[in-house]
Amino acid sequence: MARPIEIRMGGYGPATTGFSQALKRIGNRLAGRFGDRVDIKYVWNIMDLGYRAEDILWLVEHGLLTLGYQSSSYLTDRVPELGFVDLPFLFARTEDARAAIDGALGQFLARKIESQIDYRILGFFENGFRHLSNRVRAVHRPADLAGLRIRVLPSQVQARTFELLGAVPLRLDLTEAIAMIKSAAIDAQENPLTNTVTYGVHNFHRFHTLTSHFYVSRPIFLHRPTFEGWPADLQEEMRAAVTEAIAFQRDLHEREEKDARRAIEAAGCEVVELGAEEHAAFVAAVQPLLREARSQYGEELFALAATA
Repeated sequence: MARPIEIRMGGYGPATTGFSQALKRIGNRLAGRFGDRVDIKYVWNIMDLGYRAEDILWLVEHGLLTLGYQSSSYLTDRVPELGFVDLPFLFARTEDARAAIDGALGQFLARKIESQIDYRILGFFENGFRHLSNRVRAVHRPADLAGLRIRVLPSQVQARTFELLGAVPLRLDLTEAIAMIKSAAIDAQENPLTNTVTYGVHNFHRFHTLTSHFYVSRPIFLHRPTFEGWPADLQEEMRAAVTEAIAFQRDLHEREEKDARRAIEAAGCEVVELGAEEHAAFVAAVQPLLREARSQYGEELFALAATA
């Protein structure tokens, strides 16, 4: 009897998160279709095993895990084109962002990733719009960020954004960021509300501002030699399972964001919703970066984002 094909899927969050539930949905579909032909295992949170969140990248690249996900910002040093989707206020609505990521823009970015790293990109989970939290003061305008030490993802575009907004950006892995938030070594962070609650940040940060400054996706990547070594029916089913899981995760993400806001407010935190004038002040502050980006990335990418 042939040995089953091992499929090891991993992430960096508790089993209860939408990302982990989406991985389980993929596994359940494959197990239902192939039975004993596959042996599926999960590592919900690699940080529980002493890894950094960014280690998911090399764990999949070298085949220790078959499938993983990570925010695209973590790949910008190796795939500079991904810095484009780190630009602030690139998308106004979730629907616009999803259309671009699922369309020609996402296909372009997937090709760029695959040209540099031994991945097969099968789609993008939604990390969604990111907001600010801090332990010092309520933030209504960029001036309120002056001097605050803020954790950003490992992306030069994100660091430049917060320099323009007056903060002091620190590129940190999630493991470092959590420890420094707890010790008050940094003042602020930016994340979807769901992540803020998942990692307990709202227990240390009283002030939250709904800025929606970045929209970040999480590529779903497989170890390419492993994937391409599978029989055609398993490759096809994995593609279908991932597509279904993306829809499931995105729908769940919308509910998770609402639940997270309620949890933040229940913890006694202040939540600021920016007025139109206040929001415009943030957009105006980052215009130098957007002008630089048109020279760096070219009008083609902006067209792909705008016409999705």
